[in-house]
Amino acid sequence: MAERRSERLAQIVGAARALLEERGPDALTMRSVAETLGIRAPSLYKHVPDKADLETAIVADGLAEMADVHAAAIAGHPDPLLALAQTYRAWALHHPHLYRLMTAKPLDRDRLPEGLEDRAAAPIVDACGGDPDRARAAWAFAHGMVSLELADRFPPDADLGAAWSAGIDAYRPMEVSADPPR
Repeated sequence: MAERRSERLAQIVGAARALLEERGPDALTMRSVAETLGIRAPSLYKHVPDKADLETAIVADGLAEMADVHAAAIAGHPDPLLALAQTYRAWALHHPHLYRLMTAKPLDRDRLPEGLEDRAAAPIVDACGGDPDRARAAWAFAHGMVSLELADRFPPDADLGAAWSAGIDAYRPMEVSADPPR
């Protein structure tokens, strides 16, 4: 997927994302996107080869949006990991269908704009003290929590705020001690 999009492709991706967000993944068909735009489905294929490419473009938009939202959340925040966790959760819960599209299937990295995945990961790596392994583990925790919350898998009396706090604490960068272990 090219990094620079034509105006028409941007309209197509925007309409597809709106359908996904409003009506869920079953509504995301080439025919429904075309109908939303007031064109015939074959006209879409001049701009996007197939549904997989359309989904990749939507995922790319979602990753770019998340990268911006997360970078803004941690910028200058005294507790960047807390800010990131709160923002991640809120964004995912506000965009459940897009979030699932972005995370439920293997990521087709070859179709994403170059550098986008690193840009999307940068805020969590930064919030985890620059440790990419800790960042992956923290992302896995956040993804698991959000996925379970979206699936309504927690008991009604579960204190999700406390669970998030415990998880965030587990992934904070470790303080380096001035004294070596004995």
